[in-house]
Amino acid sequence: MKSISLGVVLAVALGWAGGAAAKEFRGTDTHTLDYPTSQALVYWGKLIQERTHGRHSVKLFLLDALGGEKETIAQIQSGTPDFTRVELASLNNIVPETAIPALPYLFRSVAHMRKAMDGPVGDEILKALEPYGWIGLAYYDAGARSFYNTKRPIRTPADLRNLKLRVPQSDLFVAMMQALGVTATPMAFGEVYAALKGGVVDGAENNWPSYEETKHYEIAKYYSIDEHSLVPGGLLFSKKVWDTLSTEDQNIIRQAAKESMVYERKLWDERELQSRAIVEKAGCLINAIPDKQPFSAAMTPVYDKFVTTPRLKDMVKRIQAVR
Repeated sequence: MKSISLGVVLAVALGWAGGAAAKEFRGTDTHTLDYPTSQALVYWGKLIQERTHGRHSVKLFLLDALGGEKETIAQIQSGTPDFTRVELASLNNIVPETAIPALPYLFRSVAHMRKAMDGPVGDEILKALEPYGWIGLAYYDAGARSFYNTKRPIRTPADLRNLKLRVPQSDLFVAMMQALGVTATPMAFGEVYAALKGGVVDGAENNWPSYEETKHYEIAKYYSIDEHSLVPGGLLFSKKVWDTLSTEDQNIIRQAAKESMVYERKLWDERELQSRAIVEKAGCLINAIPDKQPFSAAMTPVYDKFVTTPRLKDMVKRIQAVR
């Protein structure tokens, strides 16, 4: 956080580029270097370097150094930077298919989400990105999102009413919060700490590592586990740049991305345990919400609004059918 305030750009350069066909792929993540998604991108870069014998390398800019997710999503359409790791929720207003894994209470568990997104439906969602100028390479686990705030524990939907909560810049997340009586405040992820500290918002919703890494837990002490969303993140590559690469290089990059996804999941599972232990030690007031039915029952208008075509409805059914 200090590096942001000083305007320091954090960049991690991997490998070297030799020869006329060499390319240094530049890209972004919103987190710190030790965060699972950042580490997975570093691993991805190492695989690319090794398998192209140093022709290609990766340079990673962290902590919104090139702008927030909304900015970098638009930037890679034009090929600068070359890739980004974003929350799929940030794409919901652009690509309708990305709203499906963001639907509240869709997945029964992390295992269910991973199996579903590794299957045909997940492939269809990645393919749906291409007409918009992005190549979807892989899903990075982003954990289960739950509510946290400065006011009170959440046990029933009534406890959420009139709270001001930050949400991603996604119409779907806004609709979900409105259905629960929340005053939804769309905001870039990097702005949340100051908003919590200044009382602009009462809280937010996110996973354990994000809650801990950002120090949000120091201000918003109440963390209520409902796991309303298990939407993963996506590793997106610029289609404009992608189309200039050879088929061999495309295959190397895509396969490396799939392997980095497996690596990221391992790191994620470990980090969740560490993050939860940190916030528990800090004295945060954590409670589970055992009965999620009243929350999920309130989501009918959200599904009606965002699952509007036979194709999208079929995708929801196929995900629900995964065992």
